[in-house]
Amino acid sequence: MAEMTKTLTGFAAAEIEKKQGAVRAQEQAVAQEAAGTAEYTFDVTDMDLFYGDFQALNSISMKIKKHEITALIGPSGCGKSTFLKTLNRMNDWVEGCRVTGKILFEGKDIFKEVDPLALRYRVGMVFQQPTPFPKSIYENIAYGPRIQGIKDKKKLDEIVEKSLRQAACWDEMKDRLSKSALGLSGGQQQRLCIARTLAADPSVILMDEPTSALDPISTQKIEDLALELKENYTIVIVTHSMQQARRISDKTGFFLLGELIEFNNTLDMFTNPSNPKTEEYITGRFG
Repeated sequence: MAEMTKTLTGFAAAEIEKKQGAVRAQEQAVAQEAAGTAEYTFDVTDMDLFYGDFQALNSISMKIKKHEITALIGPSGCGKSTFLKTLNRMNDWVEGCRVTGKILFEGKDIFKEVDPLALRYRVGMVFQQPTPFPKSIYENIAYGPRIQGIKDKKKLDEIVEKSLRQAACWDEMKDRLSKSALGLSGGQQQRLCIARTLAADPSVILMDEPTSALDPISTQKIEDLALELKENYTIVIVTHSMQQARRISDKTGFFLLGELIEFNNTLDMFTNPSNPKTEEYITGRFG
């Protein structure tokens, strides 16, 4: 009897250990999944985009890592800007636009689990041409926080100064805050627009050819700023400049005719591209 009791006790202990092991394995799986989600700002899987019957993007899959600069390159009309605008659902405003597949932002489906307005606050956009409002420099920066409900003047002052400092233009603009933003140079206007984006407290900054209309000195300032900002933000930039992509990005995606031909570490792509089409494009044989 004592021996039977001992056997049953041992069996029960084994069953408990087995269940505990299963629980630990499940916890590890959840932790690994959470770590994977935390590592990537965007996880795009099999995304197709249509304008009516026309398919502009075909089966795009890409993981965009946090606190990195991802460059999107390719000839005009290849779909890179269309893809960029899909990341914060700006294409929702285009009549007849339809997206299939899955886009996760910080682990949540942007079409099912995230409010579009909240998404656009978290995923800011800087356009090709500087787009300052016809308001003072101060009011340009304070506009977003006011819309978000911040009315306290002291808090707004803090946000304006912090945003302009982050955009490396506080020293240039601190004595001109009441002046019209339209009086700034093109490079200053673009950095003001970046500051305005930062004032909304995003985690991502999308840049659609932000330096194409700027002179070399202003371009370098924007590039230096992007390298500083990636410590705290995820940046995705569309560029026609191979040199710019190579200088500042961690990863590069090459688009052609609506397809993502190659997505890789920037250094690897430019020194040893895996697809012949990529090599032809970056060496200037077309595009």
